[in-house]
Amino acid sequence: MSAPSYSLFCMGNPLLDMQVRNGEALLEKYGLKANDAILAEEKQAPIYDDLVANYEVTYVAGGAAQNAARGAAYVLPAGSVVYAGAVGDDALAEQLKEANKREGLDQVYQVKKGEKTGACAVVITGHHRSLVTTLRVAEKFEKAHLLSPAVAPLVENAKIFYVEGYFLTHGVESALELSSKASAAGKTFVLNISAPFIAQFFGAQLSQILPYTDVVIANEAEAEAWASANGLPDVKDLAAIAKAVALLPKVNASRPRTVVFTHGAESTVVLTADKAEATVYPVHALTDAEIVDTNGAGDAFAGGFLGGLVAGKTLEEAVLAGHALARACVQEVGPQYPWPKVNIL
Repeated sequence: MSAPSYSLFCMGNPLLDMQVRNGEALLEKYGLKANDAILAEEKQAPIYDDLVANYEVTYVAGGAAQNAARGAAYVLPAGSVVYAGAVGDDALAEQLKEANKREGLDQVYQVKKGEKTGACAVVITGHHRSLVTTLRVAEKFEKAHLLSPAVAPLVENAKIFYVEGYFLTHGVESALELSSKASAAGKTFVLNISAPFIAQFFGAQLSQILPYTDVVIANEAEAEAWASANGLPDVKDLAAIAKAVALLPKVNASRPRTVVFTHGAESTVVLTADKAEATVYPVHALTDAEIVDTNGAGDAFAGGFLGGLVAGKTLEEAVLAGHALARACVQEVGPQYPWPKVNIL
């Protein structure tokens, strides 16, 4: 029996989000910023038990690439998207599987017996969210899983690959496996920087993957962090930063790199290395009353954008699909998508 053929193969850290609202006191208690993403250090380690004991927690399937993969699966026909990451053999992993099933996402988790699935505390204050992640077993993903009989054919058959920046904190070897294979085969590899700290503190890992990367996605804070870390003169000029990233060395030079910078309710900046100027795509902004939760909006954009690429849409159409899915997502609680389904593509 032949292996399933998925067009899009995504890889990242599977996490269960633990969301709480009105978290101002938590920001102060654990030294958090209102709109940020960090890996939990010793000071933040107790936050997960604190949430369960003292707050009303909403549990939502999370992990940046998994959110984007669910988004792409939401807009594409069944059997289009598969996701890989490491989970434990626990209740959190079962909740993730159920969430994926609802949106038509198939997964090939590396399941580690006796280990705990990763979690993310999502502290919501107004329209801001502070993400505090404990990777747990997610950071124990092994490249060997990609080479296993169950997964290797899926990698071979995929046309587009997507990896979150968070994964580079531990999984560079696996990311290189996918990105270099994609580059050699003339397939599309998409990398999302995912958080400012990736650009600030994991620049060496980024520089290993970028030569094989066809599309780079980031938001304005991540773009500014990359510009600052790489000595660009103006860390606020998104078009100039996009140009600098687009023109970085590339192994497969016949495929010019495209850079996509989102900016919340402001316009998205897109630049391809062979173009002189960036293209700006306005965002159809929502009113404050229409916005329920911005957690997951960036991942939703990536999901809609990836769905557009898989469906053979133009770059502009893919960006607009990203905008549409992000707009739908922020009207839901957490990184979720409306049901019954709305037509995005």
